Amino acid sequence: MRRWLVALALAGTTTVALSGCLQQHRADGDLTDDWPALPVPQLFVPATDACLPRITAVVQAGTYETVDCARSHLAEAIHVGAFRGAAAGPARPQPGSPALGTARSECDQRAREVLGGDWHAARLTLNISLPSTSAWNSGARWFRCDLSETDSIDNTRPVNRTGSLRGALIGDNPLTHRCFDPKLIGNNLNYMAPVLCSEPHRAEFVGVYLERDMTWAQFNRANQQVHRRCMALIAAFAAVPNNSDLPYRAGSIFYPPSQREWEEGDRGIRCFLWSDDRKLTRSMRGAGPEGLPAI
Repeated sequence: MRRWLVALALAGTTTVALSGCLQQHRADGDLTDDWPALPVPQLFVPATDACLPRITAVVQAGTYETVDCARSHLAEAIHVGAFRGAAAGPARPQPGSPALGTARSECDQRAREVLGGDWHAARLTLNISLPSTSAWNSGARWFRCDLSETDSIDNTRPVNRTGSLRGALIGDNPLTHRCFDPKLIGNNLNYMAPVLCSEPHRAEFVGVYLERDMTWAQFNRANQQVHRRCMALIAAFAAVPNNSDLPYRAGSIFYPPSQREWEEGDRGIRCFLWSDDRKLTRSMRGAGPEGLPAI
């Protein structure tokens, strides 16, 4: 606007002097074409492949912070995806909602790629972070996948760590579940104390299976079915027949996801070989009938 006012004043005072000359900067009467276009407002989207000093289920742009992964942190953002279809509707999905199923599946796949293995098999937890309600109402439709190291199989609260989790499950590593000496109160499992497989122990992690067909309520009534699925993993792990002798070789312990994780679509059941009547002093991987006899 200032350029136009100056040009108009000059035009009124120099008309005679400039008669017959070419005026190089003459106003064209258009008040809009001399201004650059304003940039289109950009919605906040968190970074991926970034480490986080704190964990929040809802990410606020005003308090968003990342740190170098070489420094102490609680989580690592491994992927940022986008809601589509019904999940991208006017109402933001809530934690524990089945509407997060596609997002969790995408996070799970990305976690396996980043880690080099199944995060269920290690002291890790996978969480989904969402935009705030106001950001969602403004058009934000992203979700973020956050991986964290946990204290133990029993205490899944994230702990501080240094270093990226990229490739953390490739080869021998301290995160993978191995052997445990379970602590009981009466006949009830209290917690699983991790030990070296060369030390006396009664339990060993054998694998994960996906329980896709049951609701949470059905799962809680299906202990025997879950036990049979875990026993099949035990037989394959120990290289023993999955027959009527198997219950005389070992029992099972299993850890399901939480109800919130289950409702979101995480159905990974962690299975453990359980030796009730004798202490083991080696891994039962490939032990065969002689290494894990029926007694």
